[in-house]
Amino acid sequence: ITEVLAHRSDSLRDMFVEIPCSEDYDSHRRFEGCTPRRCGRGVSDAIITREEAERIRRIAERGLSLGGSDGGASILDLHSGALSLGKHFVNLYRYFGDKIHDVFTEEDFALYRDVRQRIQQRIAQVFGISSSSMYLTKPTFFSRMNSTEAKTTHDEYWHPHVDKVTYGSFDYTSLLYLSDYSQDFGGGRFVFLDADSNKTVEPRAGRVSFFTSGSENLHRVEKVHWGTRFAITISFTCNPEHGIGDPVLV
Repeated sequence: ITEVLAHRSDSLRDMFVEIPCSEDYDSHRRFEGCTPRRCGRGVSDAIITREEAERIRRIAERGLSLGGSDGGASILDLHSGALSLGKHFVNLYRYFGDKIHDVFTEEDFALYRDVRQRIQQRIAQVFGISSSSMYLTKPTFFSRMNSTEAKTTHDEYWHPHVDKVTYGSFDYTSLLYLSDYSQDFGGGRFVFLDADSNKTVEPRAGRVSFFTSGSENLHRVEKVHWGTRFAITISFTCNPEHGIGDPVLV
């Protein structure tokens, strides 16, 4: 059974579903005032405008045009510089050097920072924690998915997983969608796998989906059947030791 939590045609201000927290957080150091005690998932179309999402997507398109996976999933991480290239990854800052200034501008990075801060503030507000107790963590990255057959395990983005189990540092996960389900691509919906039924989120440019990162939010992405799906995953930790800074154009 599948329920749609958020249709592409919906314009959602604040949708939130509370879910009992899993025990995943107990096996990690707890940070009072940040580690989830209230768990759940939310969707909002009121944090980022469609116009901002289009500008962010152009950043992703310019960066990914420098490389791209041979398979169906390409990533661009502005923090670490990781960029899919064929069946491997390169560091785009080292690989392209000063040419990177022909690709990105200071305004691009300022917009990226601003969007990240707004998402962070909304997550803090919804979960009743202090925004300053959360830290950006890695990996935080752009993804471009299409229907090309997978060539490596990195291309197999559709497997169910739990972010806290996969990455350890994650406490809160967010996704900002940069293209529209059923218009720009088919398939590619985000699916929460619950015991009673699956709950899907249909991507829409500017839509932010966010959730606590434990097993209470086991999820997967459907295979993209046609077109191209762009999104950015922005992740937060409560542990300052796992925090990273915003990317800077050097």
